[in-house]
Amino acid sequence: EMCIRDRWYQRRVHGDNSKLHRKMSYLLPHLDSGWEVDQAILSEEDRVVIIRFGHDYDPQCMIMDETLLKVAEDVKLFAVIYLVDITEVPDFNTMYELYDPVTVMFFFRNKHMMIDLGTGNNNKINWPISDKQEFIDIVETVYKGARKGTLL
Repeated sequence: EMCIRDRWYQRRVHGDNSKLHRKMSYLLPHLDSGWEVDQAILSEEDRVVIIRFGHDYDPQCMIMDETLLKVAEDVKLFAVIYLVDITEVPDFNTMYELYDPVTVMFFFRNKHMMIDLGTGNNNKINWPISDKQEFIDIVETVYKGARKGTLL
């Protein structure tokens, strides 16, 4: 659940328009503690764990969440998607340098997967991707690289 301050901020900045997007983010599973994040990463043996760090009410996260929701069914055999609120769960903010409005990271068999998309930052995607097929292609590449055990 969003805290009162977040609800106020979200209504003040984004108006009623974001209610639709907020509902959309609730269709994806949220991890509400550092322990839940660790368990999600540790317990998945065969699929890539995709975690979107950010805030449900952030416009960039809304764009990313919409894409994640669209691809969830298509990638479910080789990837699982979770959302983490970086205010509720600040445990990883310093370790993963989660300073951007939206950050997407990939894990496989308890290892953080590096990814080279030509941005110079191989740790994460820190911009919203609105193209469904582009994101599916990225996830497939991460999965194939992870299965081979190579840096992408």
